[in-house]
Amino acid sequence: MRAADDARRRIERDLHDGAQQALVCALMTLRAGVRSLAGNPAQAAELLQLADGHVERSLRDLRDLAHGIHPSLLAAHGLAAALGEVAARTPVPVHVVDELGQRLPTDIEAALYFSAAEAVTNAAKHANPTEVSVHIGRRNGVAFVQILDDGVGGASLEQGSGLRGLCDRLATLGGTVAVASPPGSGTTIVAEVPVAAGTPGA
Repeated sequence: MRAADDARRRIERDLHDGAQQALVCALMTLRAGVRSLAGNPAQAAELLQLADGHVERSLRDLRDLAHGIHPSLLAAHGLAAALGEVAARTPVPVHVVDELGQRLPTDIEAALYFSAAEAVTNAAKHANPTEVSVHIGRRNGVAFVQILDDGVGGASLEQGSGLRGLCDRLATLGGTVAVASPPGSGTTIVAEVPVAAGTPGA
């Protein structure tokens, strides 16, 4: 029963932090396209086509999760490539800086990927930023992903289930989440997971 409950919670987290985030991006893009219909039909058509691509990727992610595997781009090409796809589907500019230079164990890559996807989507949905940056790297035996936005700030681990879910996900690997989000001054989220010295990547 305990194993089944742990598996259920893992699936819930993967759905929330993965496929659901892609669907949220699709919805935001779709709404932007609808708003553009009257004044800029060409832009509306481009946005609607982009939303269609987001939905297709969401369906692919759901199929992957149903088979118990992580997003295909993450599994095949690693964290930077998968976060590049997150950046491409987000309706605000997202810049990915990769200082990792190597693959990580699959469970760590997945934890950092889902953490970044959740944080980027939350920023686009709630913070009204003009840009978001994602920095991934490894230092002093710790792999990390740092997400910064220049939005309205005011985020905290006590508000909403998303950031608390990230804490739960990373805690299973001995990791942590730190949030700095003064009102009016943007948000910085840092997710860290320890990586044993000499640990091979995926």
